[in-house]
Amino acid sequence: MASEDLANELAQVEEIALAAIASANTSQEVEDVRLNVLGQKGRLTAVLKSLGQLDAADRPRIGQIVNDIKKRIQGRLDERKEAVYLTALDAKLQSERIDVTLPGIAPRLGHIHPLTQITTEIIDVFYGMGFSVAEGPEVETDYYNFDALNTPANHPARDEQDTFYTNLGPNVLLRSQTSTVQIRVMENNKPPLRIISPGRVYRNEEVNARKYPLFHQLEGLLIDRDVTFGDLKGTLTEFIRLLFGKPLKTRFRPDFFPFTEPSAELDSECPFCNGAGCKTCGHRGWLELLGCGMVDPNVLKGVGIDAEEWSGFAFGMGIERLAMLKYDINDIRNFYTNDLRFLEQF
Repeated sequence: MASEDLANELAQVEEIALAAIASANTSQEVEDVRLNVLGQKGRLTAVLKSLGQLDAADRPRIGQIVNDIKKRIQGRLDERKEAVYLTALDAKLQSERIDVTLPGIAPRLGHIHPLTQITTEIIDVFYGMGFSVAEGPEVETDYYNFDALNTPANHPARDEQDTFYTNLGPNVLLRSQTSTVQIRVMENNKPPLRIISPGRVYRNEEVNARKYPLFHQLEGLLIDRDVTFGDLKGTLTEFIRLLFGKPLKTRFRPDFFPFTEPSAELDSECPFCNGAGCKTCGHRGWLELLGCGMVDPNVLKGVGIDAEEWSGFAFGMGIERLAMLKYDINDIRNFYTNDLRFLEQF
């Protein structure tokens, strides 16, 4: 093939390609033109295969023509592709325009979790009695969790089957009670003291309707001069009345806790049957609510407080237990399943 004939054919390919590009109205049509001209089986590619038939002297000139045509076609393809895209985008924006003056869709409001709700209620009651909130770490040492609370090394509560120990060290564990906060407060503050310490605690217990390895506890501490067991009884009786919204009979049963002496379990008259007996109280008419007692003098001495001058009382309650009683919930696991059918009731 003569070089001039090939040059004319190249000019025709360019003319046809540019016309096709100009008439392409979609991105797909632009792409089809590119494939028909510059693809492996395209018209310009087919012409390039004829270069081998030219004289060696004509190949550089025709090759330059081919490169120039290819650049012009590719440049026009890029321009047309951009123009088609912008046109399509503008049309889409016009057809899908949002009227920002229309009222929006209000987000669905959530619910305060029942554990958060009752914790707030308990704190409000004790705020009214002059208590303040103190917090402490959930990862503790056995000194704060046991030793400082007058719990000797051979006490059953120190068994690894009851407490979650960590691999951070032989004496590092997840606290099993928020009494640890009481020790930290007494170490760093002088009496008189009046604090409550709500928070998460952990115990290695079998999961069932009444027990869960993670639960929430609130403990209280009052240290002052001439504090008596009568002060403890009056404080907790009033707390129960305010929490359940009505006066309830209470009784204190002797018990043992290493960090209080004397110690007691506090029961209240069942608020659901007023002592008559029902399924909630096991038809006994009474509900066990919390443990309490006078702070053991050894605990005070351990934190540098003169037990001859100061005395006090402490108490601890499971927040889940109180929530189950107040809201008539029969399974502790409901608090942690994130079931909206349960949570939306509160």
